[in-house]
Amino acid sequence: MTAPSRKPAPSYPRKAAADGAPVERMRAARGWLHTAHFLTSAPQLEHLPPLGLPEIAFVGRSNAGKSTAINTLTQQTRLAFASKTPGRTQHINLFGVGRQKVDDAVLADLPGYGYAAVPREAKLRWQRVMGNYLMTRENLCGVVLLCDPRHGLTELDEILLEVIRPRVEQGLRFLVLLTKADKLSRAEGTKALSIARLQAGGGEVKLFSALKQQGVDETAELLWRWTHPQDEPAAAESKEEGDSPS
Repeated sequence: MTAPSRKPAPSYPRKAAADGAPVERMRAARGWLHTAHFLTSAPQLEHLPPLGLPEIAFVGRSNAGKSTAINTLTQQTRLAFASKTPGRTQHINLFGVGRQKVDDAVLADLPGYGYAAVPREAKLRWQRVMGNYLMTRENLCGVVLLCDPRHGLTELDEILLEVIRPRVEQGLRFLVLLTKADKLSRAEGTKALSIARLQAGGGEVKLFSALKQQGVDETAELLWRWTHPQDEPAAAESKEEGDSPS
């Protein structure tokens, strides 16, 4: 049984998304993400509520800076729990997003993977849970894969991309977010982007730094567009009208 239908999102982000100025769209997207709040936590896929809202999953290795990225995007300090011991979080955490307390999207924080100190049995169990989630979660509309560009996409990251490839071919969006970009020189950042774009196989790739706020606005605006595709035609129409001669 699906969750009760929600009211449409308030007009503020919708108007900003249709505006021709990218800065206004980014500002609206940041304000929208700032409304993120905890919904529920589940140890298994079957414990997740079947929400009828577009959902974006954040995935990555345990030391890729996933929790920091979520907290930075939502402008909150402890929305996503950043454990001092990577790999300790073993639940899927859902966060609702929507202005005026009306949720219109969900962020899913999946457990980090690949940390050596986690018992093998736990690793295998979470590989199955994550695989099932990524392949079967009906309202999943996008995946953000976080990666430390100093190490590049690992074998586990590439396996995850293979898991979601069939859904990507059906329209699932995905973004490779290269975190900790402040630790790279300009040349290193350019090289990391080029390599990741080849490995991503069609997904979008962005440099991201929580410390320097690099890529934060652009990522927020992208997540808004993923979850509000109905606003894209309006934005395009508005731009065309603005470009037409008087």
